[in-house]
Amino acid sequence: MSSSIAPRLSVLWSFARPHRRTLVKGLALALVASALGLATPMVTKHVLDALGSASSLARPVAALVVLLVVGAAVSYRQWTLLGALGEQVVLDARESVVRRFLRATVPGVTRSPTGELVTRVTSDTVLLREAAASSFVGLINGAVMLVGSLVLMGFLDLVLLATTVAAIALVGVVFGLLMPGIARSQKQAQEHVGRLGGVLEGTLRAIRTVKVNRAEERMTERILADARASAEYGIRAVRREALAWTTAWSGVNLAIIAILAVGAWRVGEGRLEVSGLIAFLLYTFALMDPITELSQNVTALQSGIAAAERIRQADALPSEETSPSAGAGAGAPVREPQGLREHHALPELPELHALQVLRDDVPVLELRNVTAAYGPEAEPAVRDIDLVIPRRGHTAVVGPSGAGKTTLLSLVLRFLEPTGGELLLDGRPYRDHAHADIRARLAYVEQDTPVVPGTIRDNLLLARPDATTEELLRVLHDVRLTEKVDALEEGLDTPLATANVSGGERQRIALARALLATPDVLLLDEATAQLDGLTEAAVQECVRSRATTGAVVTIAHRLSTVVDADTIVVMEAGRVRAQGRHEELLVSDTLYRDLVESLRIAAVTGAPAT
Repeated sequence: MSSSIAPRLSVLWSFARPHRRTLVKGLALALVASALGLATPMVTKHVLDALGSASSLARPVAALVVLLVVGAAVSYRQWTLLGALGEQVVLDARESVVRRFLRATVPGVTRSPTGELVTRVTSDTVLLREAAASSFVGLINGAVMLVGSLVLMGFLDLVLLATTVAAIALVGVVFGLLMPGIARSQKQAQEHVGRLGGVLEGTLRAIRTVKVNRAEERMTERILADARASAEYGIRAVRREALAWTTAWSGVNLAIIAILAVGAWRVGEGRLEVSGLIAFLLYTFALMDPITELSQNVTALQSGIAAAERIRQADALPSEETSPSAGAGAGAPVREPQGLREHHALPELPELHALQVLRDDVPVLELRNVTAAYGPEAEPAVRDIDLVIPRRGHTAVVGPSGAGKTTLLSLVLRFLEPTGGELLLDGRPYRDHAHADIRARLAYVEQDTPVVPGTIRDNLLLARPDATTEELLRVLHDVRLTEKVDALEEGLDTPLATANVSGGERQRIALARALLATPDVLLLDEATAQLDGLTEAAVQECVRSRATTGAVVTIAHRLSTVVDADTIVVMEAGRVRAQGRHEELLVSDTLYRDLVESLRIAAVTGAPAT
């Protein structure tokens, strides 16, 4: 193994450490089973000696039977104990990785292909089973069995022992030379499996695009390139393992041949009894067990270390804070902006009235001189953003592609942290709120409207797990989906993965989920992009209704969805270029006017031109 084995081994041990008591029990059982196995050749020698001296065979034979029965019981218990431990290690690792993924920041998770992350939870964790649960026990037990066998063989005959040790030394040298190469090949093979999973997952997501572009063969070759590379490295590992095993088997058999020759000579010289030679040969045959156990566990350890390192890479993912920054916390009093209390003379008002004034007068969201980038070395995606979102009303954000509109929503949702400036919720800085507390006040409909695994009901309840069926049906009616759901054989309990649901209908399911949450702020990222004209009009009516009781922020590329907004924010190159109503911006801002003209929207009515 390489010189860096100690820190790498500590990574693997971190998965086994919580179960060290069970490992100790397993080791104790393994040592007992090994001791019983080591005693068998000695008892066999006594049986042979009894034959030569005409003594009774009852006791030595009874001892052999006891050793067999007790050894079988101990081995069964050890096998089940370590097997269950292996499954628990896998479960713990999967739970840890899944929680880490889902608690990580959005940029942290999206930086790697989804399929590659999935392999951390699936195939990588399986490689831990033997390595973390059995390898430590197997290595110690194998070493004890090997040493114990050699000690007892030395007790029988030192000359034959020297012959055996020479053969074992040869095996050890070969293993020492081959193991690092096996480890490297296995690690590289597993890395290519991860890449394969990432490319395959992305290709299946875009299967329609692949087929339309007649790219099936090209994508197949791209995916299989990693499969072939993984197989190539796997074959290299197999070849090295085969050489190691062949050497071990040959070494033991060479030792047996040498022992037979030397042993026969020593028996002929009267320096060794026949029963002693037979017992020695039994130990020699049994040597294959500890050598096999050691080699198997070293191989499993190498695979497990590589898998453990890949799994522990998830620990490097930046996680979202589960509590506010120092100085604020759950239950912390609402801090009013400086000067607000004096301005409204709040001390003279009842407490409830004061809170109502605070809620009505303070914007629900505010961005102050906000700058943000996707990475420390990246150029800012937005710069110096100043924006106020009132507690009620419809705010629309428009601009050409790359203007920073979606980045703006990522900041509001705290998927992305600003590099400069600050965001405020109810007049309090975002840093004084936990991520979950902020998102509890928001609802979001994404542009590509992904759905979570499960039924239509599951997708709707994602926003409010305690919602009743009547509430679900109400929001489905609001987005004009009642007839569609009623037509499905299983209704609300229809799995979305198998339902014949169009992109526009998925978009409306996502909007219904957002409306069900009754948020303070409804965030829509091109939420009507896949809807027909009649359905879009109905959805826009939902948006207008929602804007009378809360805040709605719409990101749109189709200006027909935002011309009647209370405020339209025009963005360009990551900055807020202009703000105002539709009619005002048509007169005052050339970019907005160009956007309107390019989409053939009538300047006054906002209706599509004929």
